Amino acid sequence: MAAASDAFQKVQIHRDDTTFDAYVVGKENAPGIVVLQEWWGVDFEIKNHGLHISQMNPGFRALIPDLYRGKVGLDVAEAQHLMDGLDWQGAVKDIRASVNWLKANGSSKVGVTGYCMGGALSIASAVLVPEVDAVVAFYGVPSSELADPSQAKAPVQAHFGELDNFVGFSDITAAKSLEEKLKRSGVPYEVHIYPGCAHAFMNTSPDGVKRRKAMGMDDENPAATDLAWSRFRSWMGAYLLSP
Repeated sequence: MAAASDAFQKVQIHRDDTTFDAYVVGKENAPGIVVLQEWWGVDFEIKNHGLHISQMNPGFRALIPDLYRGKVGLDVAEAQHLMDGLDWQGAVKDIRASVNWLKANGSSKVGVTGYCMGGALSIASAVLVPEVDAVVAFYGVPSSELADPSQAKAPVQAHFGELDNFVGFSDITAAKSLEEKLKRSGVPYEVHIYPGCAHAFMNTSPDGVKRRKAMGMDDENPAATDLAWSRFRSWMGAYLLSP
C-alpha cells in the first residue's frame, strides 16, 4: 500500500476560486490519463490503478485529482455520505482543470478513466470537457441531469459486471441504456459486459478484495480483469498515441 503511494508526486491545481491536490505518476511527455476515484475517495485502490496505468507499455502519465479535497470514506456509510455531498458540476470542472494541467505539462493527448463514481464522471467528461481525447469508464453512468451520453464528443469505452446490482447506475440495464445513447452520439464507442462479475471487479488488491467481500461481492475473476485492462490499453493507445 505504502509502495503505491510513494511513487506519486503531489501537485496543486487551481481552477476558478479553488485549489485541489492531485497525484501524478509516470513519465513526463507521455500521453496523460486522468484517473477518477470511486466513492471512497483517493485511497489505496485508486492509487493502485493509477500506478498500473502509468506502467502500461509504452507508458502513460496518470493524474488522480482529489475530488473530495482530502476526505476518504472508510466504510460504506461514509462513502455514500461523501458521494451524496459531492458537487458533481464542480467535479467536472476539476476534471477539466486536470486534463488541461496534463496538456500544459507535456502530454499532447489526454484521456479520462474512472471507477464507480469516477466512471460516471468520466462519461460526463466525454460530454462536457472538450479537451478530452478518449474515455474509458468502469461501472458508472452519470445522471441525466449531469450529462447525456448521446451528446458525447470523445470516444467512450465502458465496462460493466453482469452481476452488478447498483440499479440505474451500473447494473446491466444502465449499461444497455448507455449503449443506446452512445450509439446516437456518433462517436466511436464500446460497451463490454463481463459475465460472473459484480460491481468494482477491477479492485483486486488484497485490501480491495476484502472490502468487496464485506459488501457481499465474492466474485473473483482475474481473466475478466485482465481482459478489461487489455481493452483499456488498446482504446487509450488508439486515441492517445496516434499523431
